[in-house]
Amino acid sequence: MAEYSATSRIASADLIACVEETMHVATLRYFKREGAFADAVLREAGIPLPAVLEAREEAQLIFAWRSPTETLCVTRSTTRLAELGARLAACAAGCMVELTGGLRIVRLTGQRIADLLSRLGGAASVPAVGEARRSRMADLAVLAISVRAGETLLVVDRVYLPHLLAWIRETLLDFEAS
Repeated sequence: MAEYSATSRIASADLIACVEETMHVATLRYFKREGAFADAVLREAGIPLPAVLEAREEAQLIFAWRSPTETLCVTRSTTRLAELGARLAACAAGCMVELTGGLRIVRLTGQRIADLLSRLGGAASVPAVGEARRSRMADLAVLAISVRAGETLLVVDRVYLPHLLAWIRETLLDFEAS
Protein backbone atom coordinates (compact mmCIF):
# COMPACT_ATOMS: atom_id res chain seq x y z
CA MET A 1 0.00 0.00 0.00
CA ALA A 2 1.26 3.49 -0.87
CA GLU A 3 2.65 5.82 1.77
CA TYR A 4 -0.21 8.27 1.23
CA SER A 5 -3.06 5.73 1.30
CA ALA A 6 -4.52 6.96 4.58
CA THR A 7 -5.15 10.36 3.00
CA SER A 8 -5.78 9.47 -0.64
CA ARG A 9 -9.44 10.62 -0.52
CA ILE A 10 -10.48 13.86 1.14
CA ALA A 11 -14.10 14.98 1.01
CA SER A 12 -16.21 17.88 2.15
CA ALA A 13 -19.83 18.77 1.45
CA ASP A 14 -18.99 20.36 -1.90
CA LEU A 15 -15.54 19.10 -2.96
CA ILE A 16 -13.75 15.76 -3.24
CA ALA A 17 -9.99 15.30 -3.70
CA CYS A 18 -8.93 11.79 -4.66
CA VAL A 19 -5.51 10.40 -5.60
CA GLU A 20 -5.85 8.69 -8.97
CA GLU A 21 -3.95 5.43 -8.54
CA THR A 22 -4.72 4.16 -12.06
CA MET A 23 -3.59 7.15 -14.11
CA HIS A 24 -0.31 7.11 -15.98
CA VAL A 25 1.76 10.07 -17.11
CA ALA A 26 4.37 10.58 -19.79
CA THR A 27 6.09 13.67 -21.07
CA LEU A 28 6.46 14.53 -24.73
CA ARG A 29 9.58 16.65 -25.20
CA TYR A 30 10.41 18.45 -28.44
CA PHE A 31 12.23 21.46 -29.82
CA LYS A 32 9.35 22.91 -31.85
CA ARG A 33 5.57 22.56 -31.56
CA GLU A 34 5.41 22.22 -35.34
CA GLY A 35 7.35 19.82 -37.51
CA ALA A 36 8.13 16.13 -37.70
CA PHE A 37 7.46 15.26 -34.04
CA ALA A 38 4.19 17.20 -33.94
CA ASP A 39 3.12 15.46 -37.15
CA ALA A 40 4.01 12.05 -35.67
CA VAL A 41 2.07 12.80 -32.48
CA LEU A 42 -1.00 13.84 -34.46
CA ARG A 43 -0.77 10.77 -36.68
CA GLU A 44 -0.22 8.30 -33.82
CA ALA A 45 -2.35 9.83 -31.05
CA GLY A 46 -5.01 11.61 -33.06
CA ILE A 47 -4.45 14.78 -30.99
CA PRO A 48 -2.25 17.74 -31.96
CA LEU A 49 0.26 19.06 -29.48
CA PRO A 50 -1.53 21.67 -27.35
CA ALA A 51 -1.02 25.39 -27.71
CA VAL A 52 0.14 27.52 -24.76
CA LEU A 53 -1.99 26.77 -21.63
CA GLU A 54 -4.20 24.35 -23.59
CA ALA A 55 -5.47 20.94 -22.44
CA ARG A 56 -7.54 18.52 -24.49
CA GLU A 57 -8.82 14.98 -24.24
CA GLU A 58 -9.42 12.50 -27.02
CA ALA A 59 -9.12 8.75 -27.58
CA GLN A 60 -8.27 7.91 -23.93
CA LEU A 61 -5.50 10.53 -23.80
CA ILE A 62 -5.29 13.93 -22.16
CA PHE A 63 -2.66 16.26 -23.60
CA ALA A 64 -1.74 19.24 -21.42
CA TRP A 65 0.69 22.07 -22.16
CA ARG A 66 3.46 22.20 -19.58
CA SER A 67 6.02 24.45 -21.23
CA PRO A 68 6.92 25.64 -24.75
CA THR A 69 8.81 22.38 -25.38
CA GLU A 70 6.83 19.92 -23.22
CA THR A 71 3.39 18.34 -23.23
CA LEU A 72 2.10 15.95 -20.57
CA CYS A 73 0.16 12.92 -21.70
CA VAL A 74 -2.20 11.49 -19.07
CA THR A 75 -4.20 8.27 -19.48
CA ARG A 76 -5.64 5.30 -17.65
CA SER A 77 -4.59 2.99 -20.49
CA THR A 78 -1.10 1.54 -20.08
CA THR A 79 -1.56 -0.16 -23.45
CA ARG A 80 -2.38 3.12 -25.19
CA LEU A 81 0.62 4.83 -23.56
CA ALA A 82 3.00 1.98 -24.49
CA GLU A 83 1.75 1.95 -28.09
CA LEU A 84 2.20 5.70 -28.39
CA GLY A 85 5.71 5.51 -26.94
CA ALA A 86 6.71 2.72 -29.31
CA ARG A 87 5.37 4.59 -32.34
CA LEU A 88 7.06 7.86 -31.40
CA ALA A 89 10.43 6.24 -30.61
CA ALA A 90 11.52 6.42 -34.24
CA CYS A 91 11.04 10.19 -34.46
CA ALA A 92 14.32 12.01 -33.82
CA ALA A 93 12.64 15.42 -33.45
CA GLY A 94 11.29 14.61 -29.97
CA CYS A 95 10.81 11.89 -27.38
CA MET A 96 8.32 10.44 -24.94
CA VAL A 97 9.39 9.54 -21.39
CA GLU A 98 7.21 7.67 -18.89
CA LEU A 99 6.88 9.66 -15.64
CA THR A 100 4.25 7.66 -13.79
CA GLY A 101 6.70 6.58 -11.09
CA GLY A 102 7.62 10.17 -10.28
CA LEU A 103 4.30 12.01 -10.58
CA ARG A 104 0.91 11.63 -8.91
CA ILE A 105 -2.48 12.96 -9.90
CA VAL A 106 -5.14 14.30 -7.56
CA ARG A 107 -8.62 14.57 -9.08
CA LEU A 108 -10.73 17.42 -7.71
CA THR A 109 -14.48 17.31 -8.26
CA GLY A 110 -17.17 19.58 -6.93
CA GLN A 111 -18.36 23.14 -6.72
CA ARG A 112 -15.50 24.77 -4.80
CA ILE A 113 -12.54 23.83 -6.98
CA ALA A 114 -11.81 27.46 -7.86
CA ASP A 115 -12.01 28.47 -4.18
CA LEU A 116 -9.60 25.71 -3.18
CA LEU A 117 -7.08 26.44 -5.93
CA SER A 118 -7.24 30.18 -5.25
CA ARG A 119 -6.41 29.55 -1.59
CA LEU A 120 -3.61 27.11 -2.40
CA GLY A 121 -2.00 29.17 -5.14
CA GLY A 122 -3.96 32.23 -6.19
CA ALA A 123 -6.43 33.04 -8.94
CA ALA A 124 -3.86 32.33 -11.68
CA SER A 125 -3.81 28.68 -10.53
CA VAL A 126 -7.40 28.07 -11.63
CA PRO A 127 -7.68 26.61 -15.15
CA ALA A 128 -10.76 27.16 -17.29
CA VAL A 129 -12.11 24.13 -19.13
CA GLY A 130 -9.61 23.32 -21.87
CA GLU A 131 -6.65 24.80 -19.98
CA ALA A 132 -3.55 23.58 -18.17
CA ARG A 133 -1.95 26.02 -15.72
CA ARG A 134 1.38 25.46 -14.03
CA SER A 135 1.77 27.41 -10.82
CA ARG A 136 2.84 27.17 -7.20
CA MET A 137 0.26 25.69 -4.84
CA ALA A 138 1.05 25.14 -1.18
CA ASP A 139 4.56 26.26 -2.18
CA LEU A 140 4.90 23.37 -4.68
CA ALA A 141 5.07 23.30 -8.47
CA VAL A 142 1.71 21.87 -9.60
CA LEU A 143 0.09 21.55 -13.01
CA ALA A 144 -3.70 22.00 -12.89
CA ILE A 145 -5.55 20.50 -15.87
CA SER A 146 -9.22 21.00 -16.70
CA VAL A 147 -10.78 19.14 -19.62
CA ARG A 148 -14.37 19.08 -18.30
CA ALA A 149 -16.50 21.29 -16.09
CA GLY A 150 -16.56 20.45 -12.38
CA GLU A 151 -13.27 18.53 -12.47
CA THR A 152 -9.59 19.44 -12.26
CA LEU A 153 -6.54 17.20 -12.23
CA LEU A 154 -3.53 18.27 -10.17
CA VAL A 155 -0.20 16.82 -11.27
CA VAL A 156 2.47 16.92 -8.56
CA ASP A 157 5.83 15.25 -7.90
CA ARG A 158 5.18 12.02 -5.98
CA VAL A 159 7.44 13.00 -3.10
CA TYR A 160 5.32 16.12 -2.44
CA LEU A 161 1.92 14.43 -2.59
CA PRO A 162 1.48 14.10 1.22
CA HIS A 163 2.29 17.81 1.62
CA LEU A 164 -0.27 18.84 -1.03
CA LEU A 165 -2.94 16.52 0.42
CA ALA A 166 -2.36 17.97 3.90
CA TRP A 167 -2.88 21.50 2.56
CA ILE A 168 -6.03 20.40 0.73
CA ARG A 169 -7.36 18.73 3.89
CA GLU A 170 -6.69 21.81 6.05
CA THR A 171 -8.21 24.15 3.50
CA LEU A 172 -11.38 22.06 3.25
CA LEU A 173 -11.63 22.05 7.07
CA ASP A 174 -11.31 25.83 6.97
CA PHE A 175 -14.13 25.99 4.39
CA GLU A 176 -16.39 23.96 6.69
CA ALA A 177 -15.57 26.15 9.69
CA SER A 178 -16.50 29.35 7.87
